[in-house]
Amino acid sequence: MTTLLIQTQSVPLTVNLPSIKSMTTEQFYEFCQANPDLRIERSASGEVIVMPPAFSDTGNHNFNIAVQLGNWAEQDGTGEAFDSSAGFTLPNGAIPSPDAAWIKLERWNALTDEQKASFAPICPDFAIELRSQSDTLRGLQDKMREYIANGASLGWLIDRQNRKVYIYRLNQEVEILDDPETVSGNSVLPGFVLQMAKIW
Repeated sequence: MTTLLIQTQSVPLTVNLPSIKSMTTEQFYEFCQANPDLRIERSASGEVIVMPPAFSDTGNHNFNIAVQLGNWAEQDGTGEAFDSSAGFTLPNGAIPSPDAAWIKLERWNALTDEQKASFAPICPDFAIELRSQSDTLRGLQDKMREYIANGASLGWLIDRQNRKVYIYRLNQEVEILDDPETVSGNSVLPGFVLQMAKIW
């Protein structure tokens, strides 16, 4: 039986689909196509997570993150940037949609056109999650660890409520920045500096 977790502002609602034992990637893709107005992810254990649309202020802050990352990626030219609508199939089977992501060009170009046109079977090299009012900090921390465990080199969890940025790196302890003015991509994204004024 497939379980749907429908995220509300407080707690997730669970909807059981008894006729579907486990939703395959193809079924999940069809489900997403049939429900284009929903924000949908799949966990590694096969749970389908339906999230509400982002609140207007979260959407604005997500946009500001994507614009800064996109502008840097356009000038840098070594990779492709993605906004919050892009889903990726991780090696463990999860299909998350980070709020912003970046993938090295040689890795992205190694995919077929068909793979790129679906939930590409690749973990981003860099992922950002921006905590919204409906997100739990613990849930997003688990998500960031999942990105790193599946091949990401760098991840940023931005907690606007507490004005903290959690930096995840491969084989390193999590670094926590308190109310930073900027956050730097360092060696993974050389020259990328996220200006936090429009993110807070």
